[in-house]
Amino acid sequence: MASAAFEEIVETFEFLDDWEDRYRHVIELGKAMKPLEDAFKVPATKVDGCASQVWLMPQIEGKGPSATFRFHGDSDAMIVRGLIAVLSALYNDERVSDVLTTDAGAELARLGLDDHLSAQRSNGLRAMVERIRELAAGAAAGL
Repeated sequence: MASAAFEEIVETFEFLDDWEDRYRHVIELGKAMKPLEDAFKVPATKVDGCASQVWLMPQIEGKGPSATFRFHGDSDAMIVRGLIAVLSALYNDERVSDVLTTDAGAELARLGLDDHLSAQRSNGLRAMVERIRELAAGAAAGL
């Protein structure tokens, strides 16, 4: 079961019949996010594999698999900021062990994103998920 924040996005998507409305909703989620400070927009936080500029800054509380996972992110593209917001809803405040076992593909499929994102955006979304999993794996290992 996904987080309550992610379930709320799923419910909103079910309510919105038109994909254009869903797309606008994703953009609004991105606009509502607090921007990442420029000091954190560095090569170490940049996500490779995205057509847009994307930065993910982890914030891990605790140690090992039971540590709490959070991240802040930003992008120079509004739709990508929205996708970061969706991933934040999926992963933030979860234990790192749960981040590693979450089937992001299945959860995101509930939103129908792959059917409506360009191939480049879909690849970028996968790259963001991979980076999140890498960060969680490092935290679980105590790195």
